[in-house]
Amino acid sequence: MKKICKFIADYMGLLVLLSAIVALVFPDMVSHVKPTIINPLLGVIMFGMGMTLRTEDFRIVFSRPKDVTIGCLAQFTVMPLLAWLLAKAFALDDALALGVVLVGCCPGGTASNVITYLAKGDLALSVGMTGVSTLLAPVLTPLLVWLLAGKTVDVDVVGMLLSILWVVILPIAAGLLIKRLLPRLTTAATAYLPALSSLVICAIVLIIIGANASKLLSSGFIVILVVMLHNLGGLAIGYSIGTLLRMSETKRRAVSIEVGMQNSGLASSLATLHFAAYPMATIPGAIFSVWHNISGGLVAHLFQKKK
Repeated sequence: MKKICKFIADYMGLLVLLSAIVALVFPDMVSHVKPTIINPLLGVIMFGMGMTLRTEDFRIVFSRPKDVTIGCLAQFTVMPLLAWLLAKAFALDDALALGVVLVGCCPGGTASNVITYLAKGDLALSVGMTGVSTLLAPVLTPLLVWLLAGKTVDVDVVGMLLSILWVVILPIAAGLLIKRLLPRLTTAATAYLPALSSLVICAIVLIIIGANASKLLSSGFIVILVVMLHNLGGLAIGYSIGTLLRMSETKRRAVSIEVGMQNSGLASSLATLHFAAYPMATIPGAIFSVWHNISGGLVAHLFQKKK
């Protein structure tokens, strides 16, 4: 069983890509599934994240506040502004532009920690940045979306804040509580959590792309290009910031990956919950979920080869 779970976690990028292809070719297989199920699915991932957090993961925030602050500032400036600029440059319609901006305004994703580990980056810094950006998300994500997209669509800042608290913060807190109350159970389950998270991400991609397959096929190339540029731009700018600030190579890698890889599942969830009038707003998050796992694997391979 553990070998199967390791296989699923190791080939997450490929499995997510296959899920996207299946959803495009056979959209009817998920047509009966309501998009609202994305929120509890995302909660499962966040619950697993809470169960894997350690005391050491929180200590870095206080022992290395400068590094974490640099990373989080880059996270909530580079990706939101890059998303807005790309949406304007490619003249995306309101729904797709909103979806791209939502991805840019979300915190770092848990996949970034795995990629940082594979890339031989500063894993402790990556985990610390993910944790802090996630805790800041209930306030910063709705505020940034309102600032960047509020002139074209109605943004319910308070509603988004509450959604992030319920879908992200509460499940993480529950995971931490279970780990404290049932340490043996948590230890036994830890080996299976990466595989579970991978399968849940695949399910989210299936549901979102399946529900919007026809629209994606008609206007998909431009969205895919924007998402790829968004991700690659974040990776490159994140690394450049680390270089300009003379951070060590391992820290540069962590900042690069943390900035470039977003919690795109949260973006799709928020689009489903708060922007039902713009169904295509869920698409950039789904594409990002597929692409950043592919680019992350490639970046990790390149960093492994670099001395």
